[in-house]
Amino acid sequence: MILGDSLTAGLGLAPSEAYPALLQNKVDAEGLGVEIVNAGVSGDTSAGGLRRLEWALQGDVRVLVVALGANDGLRGLPVERMKENLGTIIERAKRRHVEVILAGMEAPPNYGGEYTAAYRAAFRDLARQHGVRFVPFLLDTVAGRPELNQGDGIHPNARGAEVMAEMVWKELRPVLRTLPAGS
Repeated sequence: MILGDSLTAGLGLAPSEAYPALLQNKVDAEGLGVEIVNAGVSGDTSAGGLRRLEWALQGDVRVLVVALGANDGLRGLPVERMKENLGTIIERAKRRHVEVILAGMEAPPNYGGEYTAAYRAAFRDLARQHGVRFVPFLLDTVAGRPELNQGDGIHPNARGAEVMAEMVWKELRPVLRTLPAGS
């Protein structure tokens, strides 16, 4: 299950081009017998993800990728609130014995260095505090590169989604390989 925002939903892309679909292709190619569920909702914040968590964890969810926070940063929402929401998501998933992978994000620089530093630290602190696998910046090597983004300069194009899928795969693959076949 990938709980996220428009970056996960694949805003502006065909469903087959969004990074969760690309992860499914990787899962299928390795014969891991796992279904990747794209629970991305455009515009969602960490609070919205927390509200959707119970729905997202229904069924036999073994792994949860938490890819939220970008909209918190774009809106300049309080970092502590985002951190609290993400921490609650991680805690609730772990109580259900769900492996968690946290995907970090970077805040836009227009809110100043203090906000940007606190925002970045929130993800690192959560990963360390909860002992979860961590992708430090979901848009690493994608953000700011016109050739990997759509015209809005925010959402990855198909090639950018491929780069994102590779980054998440580095953390997801080892977890999936430990699951019993057909999980």
